[in-house]
Amino acid sequence: MQINLDNRTALVTAATKGIGLAIAVGLRQAGATVTISGRSAQSVEAALQQINQQPGPPPATGVVADPGTAEGAATLIAARPEVDILVNNLGIYGAVPFFEIDDAQWQTMMEVNLLSGVRLARHYARGMQQRGWGRIQFISSESALNIPAEMVHYGVSKAAMQGLARGLAKVLAGSGVTVNTILPGPTRTEGAMAMMAAMAAERGIGIEQMEQRFLQENRPSGLLGRFATPEEVAAMSVYVASPQASATTGAALRVDGGIVESIA
Repeated sequence: MQINLDNRTALVTAATKGIGLAIAVGLRQAGATVTISGRSAQSVEAALQQINQQPGPPPATGVVADPGTAEGAATLIAARPEVDILVNNLGIYGAVPFFEIDDAQWQTMMEVNLLSGVRLARHYARGMQQRGWGRIQFISSESALNIPAEMVHYGVSKAAMQGLARGLAKVLAGSGVTVNTILPGPTRTEGAMAMMAAMAAERGIGIEQMEQRFLQENRPSGLLGRFATPEEVAAMSVYVASPQASATTGAALRVDGGIVESIA
């Protein structure tokens, strides 16, 4: 299969590292003209240097904006009024005991993980619908289906994201615009590895051993036996953005290493 995204424009939020960065690289390699967003000029510039290492398609560009706020979303939209492919990758997480999650933490989690995607999809979906082609993706998590006891607010925000995507897919039914969520499992991002390093230091073991213990203790149903790489998750995203994925919409697509105990 040869994925060709020539003459398509893509926006990937929070793409300065991790899964977002890998998706931006993959989309550009497929021919798309890519824009990334990040919260600082320094992080955006560093990411662009990585994305643009390979010659070929137009170089990726960046916008310094935080769509986790209404002002940041407006800044991003003003800088890129139209795109063909929208990847809502922005998200935050953190382990907090349920009884210690106050209203402010709940509101921040929903504002960043859910409303950022609402704001951007509400704007960009209209242009896609008018042009008769578009791809909207929400990067969710297997935690949307297996709400983790250690961060209930995160899992709930991701479950809400899937509801949003399914509803928007219905709104755009028959328009040529697809809407899907992608559900990674534990992935070797910078944030995840920093968490593993901290946990390994507490237990006096190596990071690789800590990864295995984390999977055994927290994701025992997993079948992969390891953390995925950002590139493995990005491969799903690039496919879903492609013309070949035109019949896939309203779906929750798992790249979770088999963690979710379901055959559906």
